[in-house]
Amino acid sequence: MLLTLLLMFDSPMQILLVVVVLALLFGSSKLPQLAKSLGQSRKAFKEGLREGEEEDAEPSLISTTTGKPQLNHMSDDELDAEMRRRAEARAEH
Repeated sequence: MLLTLLLMFDSPMQILLVVVVLALLFGSSKLPQLAKSLGQSRKAFKEGLREGEEEDAEPSLISTTTGKPQLNHMSDDELDAEMRRRAEARAEH
């Protein structure tokens, strides 16, 4: 990245001018902190990308089948009892 940045300038005078402007804007004590925070941000961004790729590569736990739902084999009496239980629960809320 630094090499790309250096190739953008035609002369050493332009590089020196940019360094001086940065030193004036941020102060000489802030420049190392700024460089460190940029490096940490870049590292965190790359880790996030890597984690996203790993999540995409993992198989999904959600079923994607579009078939009809399976019916349970319940007797009519069991089905009536379940319907009454659900109706009572709905009435309570």
